[in-house]
Amino acid sequence: MDFVKVCPPFEYLEPNELELIEQTYQILHFRPGTCILRQDGASSQFFYLIREGVVRFLHRGEEVATADAGETFGYPSMLLNCPPRFDAISSDDVILYAIPKTTFNQLIDNQEFAEFFLRDLSQQLHKTWELDTLTFGSELARPVDTLIHRPPVVVLPQTSIQEVARIMRDQGISSVLVDGEELGIITMKALVNHVLAEGISPETLVEQVMVRPVKSLPADTPIYAAMLFMIEERADHLPLTQDGQITGIVTNHDLLRYQAKSPLYLLQQLDHLPSVEADGNYRAEITRTVQALFNDGLQVDQIGRIVASLNDTLIKRLLKMTEAELGPPPTPYAWLVFGSEGRMEQLLLTDQDNALVYRDDTPAARTYFADLAECVVAQLVQAGFPACPGGYMATHWCYPLAHWQTLFNDWINKPEPQALLEAAIFFDFRPVHGTLPMHSLNHIIAQAKYRPIFLAQLAGNALSFTPPLGFFRGIRDEDGQVDLKKGGIAPIVAVARIYAIQMKSQTRSTLERLEAAIEAGLISREDATALAEAFRYLQWLRLREQFHEISEGRPPDNKIQINHLLGREKRHLREALLYIRDTQDSVARHFRTDVLG
Repeated sequence: MDFVKVCPPFEYLEPNELELIEQTYQILHFRPGTCILRQDGASSQFFYLIREGVVRFLHRGEEVATADAGETFGYPSMLLNCPPRFDAISSDDVILYAIPKTTFNQLIDNQEFAEFFLRDLSQQLHKTWELDTLTFGSELARPVDTLIHRPPVVVLPQTSIQEVARIMRDQGISSVLVDGEELGIITMKALVNHVLAEGISPETLVEQVMVRPVKSLPADTPIYAAMLFMIEERADHLPLTQDGQITGIVTNHDLLRYQAKSPLYLLQQLDHLPSVEADGNYRAEITRTVQALFNDGLQVDQIGRIVASLNDTLIKRLLKMTEAELGPPPTPYAWLVFGSEGRMEQLLLTDQDNALVYRDDTPAARTYFADLAECVVAQLVQAGFPACPGGYMATHWCYPLAHWQTLFNDWINKPEPQALLEAAIFFDFRPVHGTLPMHSLNHIIAQAKYRPIFLAQLAGNALSFTPPLGFFRGIRDEDGQVDLKKGGIAPIVAVARIYAIQMKSQTRSTLERLEAAIEAGLISREDATALAEAFRYLQWLRLREQFHEISEGRPPDNKIQINHLLGREKRHLREALLYIRDTQDSVARHFRTDVLG
């Protein structure tokens, strides 16, 4: 036992616990190349400690890790009673101490021994997420250059646009690169819309009309990332590079052909929406698109960004069409979204959360923007965004900028319960459309850093979202259900928002706020990573349950049936909730919420 008791986590065990191991463990010898655990095979019945030799871990035949003397393995499969996620292969002669499952279950009554595994929460959640999704062969994880069928066509800067058009026609392509002092690109769409339609001479040199600089991505970028880039950049052609050279160009049509339910297809539909009555299928289209992305293994935060881009496109289109009916705005304005949509974390469509800010407070402006808000909110209801029961919509929140400035200042300086609620809602705002800058509102939010009473009160509100855990750290359900939003997602969002205010950050995404908090020294990288993985995992569980509800003809909500979870999923849910509670305890100590009246 001398070797065992100095290896983590056995160093935490009491003498009687070490004696239990000595009475029950087995010594196993494996020759080189022996498969100790088989991926997707029977669950492990032992917790293994390597005494001598090296064990290799392979995922689908590819080595992903190794372990040698003093290291352990077999714990996740054994404890969760699930198939091993890797092949465990002896690299040379290997001697293992194999501790039976029954013994291990007694040892985890030792708090420090158990905490050794809980401290691995971040990695375990990350592996669960990663291995259950993209790394299991998702087509969207393939390199985007697998969609390229030919090298790019390149012309010189002195080539006329007439010659460029002829080259495109003859070679059946929709773009060419322009190789000069600065690389450029010209597309068939640009030739038609910005050259021929403007009456520019066919003899004009291509260098005078090409787009530069060229935005590109590495050739090995996953398809889902390239798709997201093209949606956010509104690009229809994307050059790909390898070793500093452009190897090909992928188009939105390549991605549309690749995936029938591609969000790029929906984006094109929105761009050409003929009337406000034509968007009635938007909710169903979004649901189908999100389900396709989810089934392909795309991470929930990436799905959220795609949904936000699609929602933004719809809102902009509706606003432009309504402006065309009402006439030009009498003063600059901005249409804001907040809540999960403001943070770009909305997955399926939920209640509207929007507002309108305009610059000049005149009778004409008040009438115009009241009409604009009423029309667009009604159109969004028609598209599938329900009206907000709390009234947080532009029909109620439509004010001149000066009034918004007063509201923001009052929420910070007079942190009454309603003010704290509205600060938490509106401080996640994101402008979607309009020309009115929001610098002044962002500046007011930044000043909240210097209002300790406001921060403490906001932290106290964040702690009101309590993870559903019982006295013995088990999951506490109500009628077999757990509300993942109230008990898990909302607390993480609230903590990240406080961090953002404390460091005067204008980031809106919860994950970006956590990353920024690391850089500001407000949270350790280990804790932030664990919290981020918990956030992704809870979002993933909720979305999966929502699709299950939709398939049964029920409206989706934020609750999950505990009996729908596998053993390992319940454990990871419990670990995520425990980590959230620990984070809340840390926030409470930092802001001294215990002394609030």
